Amino acid sequence: MVYELYYWPGIQGRGEYVRLALEEGGAEYIDTALKPDSRGGGVTALNKFLEGPRVPRPPFAPPFLKAGKLLIGQTANILLYLGGPLKLAPRDEAGKLWVHQLQLTVADLVVEAHDTHHPISAGLYYKDQKPEAKRRAKDFRENRIPKFFNYFEKVLTRNRTAGTWLVGNRVTYADLSLAQAVAGLRYAFPKATGKALRKYPRLTKLHDAVFDRPRIKRYAESGRRLAFNDDDLFRHYPELDA
Repeated sequence: MVYELYYWPGIQGRGEYVRLALEEGGAEYIDTALKPDSRGGGVTALNKFLEGPRVPRPPFAPPFLKAGKLLIGQTANILLYLGGPLKLAPRDEAGKLWVHQLQLTVADLVVEAHDTHHPISAGLYYKDQKPEAKRRAKDFRENRIPKFFNYFEKVLTRNRTAGTWLVGNRVTYADLSLAQAVAGLRYAFPKATGKALRKYPRLTKLHDAVFDRPRIKRYAESGRRLAFNDDDLFRHYPELDA
């Protein structure tokens, strides 16, 4: 199957979690965000499904994935679907749900990271909510990053295989997503994240192991992986990393 991934052009965003799974799974896919609007990509491709009157089950927002006749929205939902065919999740029901649960926890972390620079409204510019952003970022740095990191370190420690990964002895999409979240935090909060990671060696090891995997490394070096930037989920404002 040739998958079609739909996401906003110019940013990694939530689409990157799906891209990493597709890349690691060796899937053939079309990334419409990398195609110009004139060739049916970009925002034009999104609007066909977001605004199209003939879409019976429209997604709320990108990312969404077209897999044959299926149109699947929400990052965690897409990954739950891909986990089986891409062999990035356990086969048993309990294992599938556990990986999905971990993915949802990563999603919570990503939302909180985003809300440090948009604590009042996503419709306002950062400059219009700077005082509130500084307060939110301080709590995120001092309390929330350590809380999430401590949780994932605990999961890694309690994995009975005592290996690199969150679940069993094979990489799952939750590992890929957690590594991506850590990479994003390193960009947005280099001081706070670097300090926190010193206490969590297994989490650091997981991040490095994911981005050292041959397919992920090849993708990162291909030019198709966009750089982090300050129009994205993770944004680096030095005053928020004070």
